[in-house]
Amino acid sequence: MENKKIIKLFKHAAELMELHDENPFKVRSYVNGAAALELVEEPLALKSQAELEGISGVGKSIAARIIEINETGSFTELDQLLSVTPPGVVEMLRIKGIGPKKVRTLWKELGTETVEELLDACEQDKVSKLKGFGAKTQENIRQALLFTQQNRGKLLYAEAEPAAQELLERMQKVLSHTQIALAGDVRRRLEIVEKLELIVATDSATDAETALNELDVLQQDETTSGPLVWRGKHTLSGLATEIRFASKERFANELFVRSAAVAHLSQVFAAGKTMLTVVREGSHTSEEDIYASAGMAYVVPELREGTNELQLAMENKLPKLLEITDLKGILHNHSTYSDGAHTLEQMATYCRDMGYQYLGISDHSKTAAYAGGLREGDVLRQQKEIDELNQKLAPFKIFKGIESDILGDGSLDYDEDILASFDFIVASIHSNLGMDEKKATARLITAIENPYTTMLGHPTGRLLLRREGYPIDHRAVIDACAANNVIIEINANPWRLDLDWRWVAYALEKGVMLSINPDAHHTSGYDDMKYGVLVGRKGGLTKEMTFNAKSAEEVEKYFRERKEKIK
Repeated sequence: MENKKIIKLFKHAAELMELHDENPFKVRSYVNGAAALELVEEPLALKSQAELEGISGVGKSIAARIIEINETGSFTELDQLLSVTPPGVVEMLRIKGIGPKKVRTLWKELGTETVEELLDACEQDKVSKLKGFGAKTQENIRQALLFTQQNRGKLLYAEAEPAAQELLERMQKVLSHTQIALAGDVRRRLEIVEKLELIVATDSATDAETALNELDVLQQDETTSGPLVWRGKHTLSGLATEIRFASKERFANELFVRSAAVAHLSQVFAAGKTMLTVVREGSHTSEEDIYASAGMAYVVPELREGTNELQLAMENKLPKLLEITDLKGILHNHSTYSDGAHTLEQMATYCRDMGYQYLGISDHSKTAAYAGGLREGDVLRQQKEIDELNQKLAPFKIFKGIESDILGDGSLDYDEDILASFDFIVASIHSNLGMDEKKATARLITAIENPYTTMLGHPTGRLLLRREGYPIDHRAVIDACAANNVIIEINANPWRLDLDWRWVAYALEKGVMLSINPDAHHTSGYDDMKYGVLVGRKGGLTKEMTFNAKSAEEVEKYFRERKEKIK
């Protein structure tokens, strides 16, 4: 089992213990154990009991539970806690803004054991009457529950894509020598996936369907399935699944139709023609052939959204999209100076060993006390260590940055003399998220106009499938970034992917550079860069407009010249 899954089980056990009001010292032992494990880079699954006990902060009992997890997938205490906790109460622990103690109150004092019952209690104004809650907390819970209901049965791309690949591989085993391809949301690289779609080339749909029903990961819904389509659920991911059968001659046609947005298929591009018309005119050997028949260049699946891609394809002006190999460095990362799991040197050497030229460290600023934000003395201490590491790791370069909280009035954390000491500043909102569009936009623009702001971090603060972002006027914010020469990040964390790809084209049109940033709090967070690249590609991002596709020398020159302009 992966380290992060083991750590997640310990954190879950700590939550459940707190929910059941168990001994605080026991709860703390699990929290501390999880924190200690986050610093381990080697696979825990390969370690013996003695090796696990040798890890700083991991005692004999935690080590024994790791062994048990690797053998059974769980451990006894966690199983016992889950057995005495209603599933709906466990689900309540995922509600943003309320911890285990508040969930315990909702469960014990209101008797709510499902999220549906909790939503009903909010609607009847029962939650606000509880001590420590109030009308505002009740409304936040209600909105969170409605948001969760709306997103049931959906997954992040980062979760859905591996599930889809695994299903594809299983299908290829039972339908050997058969052409099978992924289509739909996954192939178009949508940030949220609602359904898995696959196309199977076969002359016998009945035989293919029989073979598919032998797979234990597929559960068919016979009432909605038809002669040429299998419908049901992928049990491992919980996603609705649709598998279409097509003759070998029509395979490319079916794959194309199921790998494009309706707007892409229905958009008139010439003499009343649409791409759907082109497809219906005959069988095609490939998707490339379909576009060639329409007299245009091939459009990759992630661009098939019905914006301006058909016009660009007609004029042979499609952008050469960014590739992960174009990136030269990683900006916006955290270390143990704030809430990161690894030291500054560990974050730097890991980044270097991945083949990157530079790391931008940007720990949390002092207002973010909950995340161990850096006081002024911490800033100076970190910058001294960066100078020493830059000598030790040269030519690899660490840039001195900070993720400065954008305060309520739009100002940045720290006085001007401290702000001036950084190479770059990522400005982000982390507090008072319940703003209307006018206030949120004004707050962002004030920060953007600050001459020390180099880059705008996760512009809407959204957490996909967990929390809606605060509403902003994207055009006004992007226009302000253009006017003030501020870079916008595409936060590559799969839960964020913010800036949304739908606004990338407008940013590029305004000449605003984008930076693919992982917001990594752990060395494994660097792997999220690929998701940021996919978001950029969906919006038409090129290497030329990607800030961290610049070399270390170019980035250093950019930061230096920008600071020199500050009066």
